[in-house]
Order: sequence, then C-alpha cells, then structure tokens
Amino acid sequence: MKKKTIWDLNRDTVEQYKAKAKNPIAVVLDNVRSLNNIGSIFRTSDGFGIAKICLCGITATPPSPEIHKTALGAEDSVEWEYFDTTDKALIALRAEGYMICCLEQAVDSVALQDFKVELGKKYAIVAGHEVNGVDQAIVDSSDICIEIPQVGTKHSLNVSVSTGIALWHLFQQMISEK
Repeated sequence: MKKKTIWDLNRDTVEQYKAKAKNPIAVVLDNVRSLNNIGSIFRTSDGFGIAKICLCGITATPPSPEIHKTALGAEDSVEWEYFDTTDKALIALRAEGYMICCLEQAVDSVALQDFKVELGKKYAIVAGHEVNGVDQAIVDSSDICIEIPQVGTKHSLNVSVSTGIALWHLFQQMISEK
C-alpha cells in the first residue's frame, strides 16, 4: 500500500472550501485557554466541514502563531466569530435554529454513541475549559449534555480530542444520511 501524496488528496483551496455548503454544526469554545487546542479544533472543524466556530471568553482568536501551529491554515478556512461571553454565543446560535449540545459529564447526560442526529437540524457542540469544563450556567442553559464514555483512570479527555470525537460522531451520521 502506498501513501497518498498531498497532490493525490485533491483538496480544495481556501476559496473553494469557503464557497462550499457546510455541515449544520457549530463549535462553541467556552473559555478554552490553550492556543494549541484552539488550533487543533480549527483543523478538525475544517476536516469535517463545520459551519463555524464561536470563540468565547478567554478563548484566543486568530491571528496567532500558536493557533496557526496546530490549525495549519484552517483558521483561514473555517468561519469564526468571537463573543465576550458564551451565553451571548448561545443566544445568537439559538436565534439561528441551533440545538445546544453541551459536551460535558453531567447527571442525565446522553452517551455519545446513543446521540442521534436528525436531518435538517442544526447542532452546536459546546466544549469547555481544560480544567473546569463547561461553565455550570452554560450546562444549565443547554438543550442536552452529551458525554463520551471512558473506562480509564483519568476523568476526562483533552478538549480538542473530545471535540474531535463528538464532531466525528455527528459528521458520520450526516454523511451516511445524504
């Protein structure tokens, strides 16, 4: 088996990508502090054709060399917007018809593998601070909490990893329904 080259992948230019229809998914970063995590989430969002990213609170914004180091240019292809508070982002997303899905360990959460997308619906995945997670007030205002089951000794996954897993779950359901 031979690895594909960058030319074999036949990827879109930034302009072509921006002109394409996106999956009806938004990512909301609630006070994510690591610029490497932010960049990684940009890159993952580009890969899954996510509609937009909402950067909230202390979450840094492009341009940033540290974000670029892991985003590798996805900060230029994925639409993003900054909000000084996460609740303002959720108000804007609800007005656009998004269902607010908090990615958090919570009482009565739904296991990720049991979460089913409905075609025609929009979903906003809220991911939180690396140590404190999603703020409780944001958890309280969410439509649903989605939890990734784990069996190890650590209580959580890295925010960029958990966001990627959740995005893949939604993405694979959306492409299988097309």
